[in-house]
Amino acid sequence: MHPQLQVRSALRCSALAMQPPVELEISRHLPPAGCSPARAQEYTRWLATHHYENFNVVSWLLPRRLHQHFYNVYAYCRWADDLGDEVDSTARALELLDWWESELRNLYGCHPERSEGSASHPVFIALKPTVEECQIPIEPFLDLLTAFRQDQSVHRYANWDAVLGYCRYSANPVGRLVLYLCGYRDAERQALSDATCTALQLANFWQDVARDLDKDRIYIPLDALAAHCLKEADLFAHSFDDRYAALMKDLLTRTRALFTQGLPLAERVAPELRIDIELFSRGGLAVLDSIERIGYNTLAQRPALSRAAQAHLLGRALLSRLFVPWFSSKNADASATGRDA
Repeated sequence: MHPQLQVRSALRCSALAMQPPVELEISRHLPPAGCSPARAQEYTRWLATHHYENFNVVSWLLPRRLHQHFYNVYAYCRWADDLGDEVDSTARALELLDWWESELRNLYGCHPERSEGSASHPVFIALKPTVEECQIPIEPFLDLLTAFRQDQSVHRYANWDAVLGYCRYSANPVGRLVLYLCGYRDAERQALSDATCTALQLANFWQDVARDLDKDRIYIPLDALAAHCLKEADLFAHSFDDRYAALMKDLLTRTRALFTQGLPLAERVAPELRIDIELFSRGGLAVLDSIERIGYNTLAQRPALSRAAQAHLLGRALLSRLFVPWFSSKNADASATGRDA
């Protein structure tokens, strides 16, 4: 980039940093720029406990030492998502995402004219000790911004590989951030996490078909539509029939295979983390089950998990962790007794 353009971009981002986007709902409780770390962390905690997703950001089973770290990372992701998705125009969204990246790079000391950790937005003030303590590289944070920028211009995906390519930036970085928070940075766990997070993103796509149509977005691969003799116009007309049900069945089958691929991750983390990690997969599979229960008609209805369903999932995860080892030991004792006899 030409030096003059770099300066102009830096000035624009600096001006934006002084004026957080007031049109966002999440700005309502935002402390002033340059606030104390305590106030910043209070805000990220509030944001993480007042949200609209299927599952709680932090469960009561997660070790308390990790709670604030999860709040801080969630706040970064939520802000980036809303900057790309909750503003009036594409130009404004891209401008705000540029500003958000500038703040991120300030945090990491990527701007030579500014010192490391000089980001002034409360989310980055809260995130700074998390990045330092957990030694998180900048790449997963940047990858998320790639996805949110892509949302501004790409609204259709030709095939399955193209959708998976989007998930590489929109979903997989979140799982890798969770692994960094939990102290893991190896390729094996990252691959299992990628499978799980891609599956979660896909489950969300199939759950939110109608919502995405309202934004002129179709994440169903176009070649899959064609294979079931469907066109975009059929989706926008909310024309549900056997063709759409068959399409959803196929998509859910492929998504379940990814969940299955990622399930071993829960066995490769510390015991204190296993239930929370397992709940990600159980929750995503429950979303797929809920799509089946409504007859696959996500054009007319958005299936969601009730509080009772979430409690049931937690109960199943707890039972699997508490009683399966007990039964295994009993069976092992019985086998040993049989051999001794």
